[in-house]
Amino acid sequence: MGVKPDSWIEEMARTHKMIEPFEPRQVNKGAISYGVSSYGYDLRVADEYKIFTNVNNSIVDPKDVDPKSFIDFKGPVCIIPPNSFALARSVEYFRIPRDIITLCVGKSTYARCGIIVNVTPFEPEWEGYVTLEISNTTPLPAKIYSFEGICQVLFFEGSSPCRRSYKDKDGKYQKQVGITPAKL
Repeated sequence: MGVKPDSWIEEMARTHKMIEPFEPRQVNKGAISYGVSSYGYDLRVADEYKIFTNVNNSIVDPKDVDPKSFIDFKGPVCIIPPNSFALARSVEYFRIPRDIITLCVGKSTYARCGIIVNVTPFEPEWEGYVTLEISNTTPLPAKIYSFEGICQVLFFEGSSPCRRSYKDKDGKYQKQVGITPAKL
């Protein structure tokens, strides 16, 4: 299994619509960088957020997520409260080939400010907008910039296509469009 270089990512984006919209170069003037990088792709966060709140005194239950645990927000900047988190979605729509799996890591600019991005792997033949979990680990409010880079996706190719893909399993997050909270 090997990591895929920028030329492969660009080719797959162009011929197989693996990433749409696709930015073929790293954009970083006045913004937290996004677009193709040496061995990955820095995806952008859209301007739609679900900010966690404890106002309704709900219990966090991954088997039964209470929609009242979140406040919907749309805007160019999202402020995440101290020691809290927000869900967001990517600007880009992904279509992962059957012989590829991804790992996603947070960008150092945010990590150095105590802002951690968690995204699970994109399994073979998964497609959709990425739901991002953005944690503010600091005791201060944290600013997230919409339409700028938030995390980097690394693409790994298996030695052969997988036996059973996410699509084959009818994965519950297949072709997700908006911000998708946990499902059972």
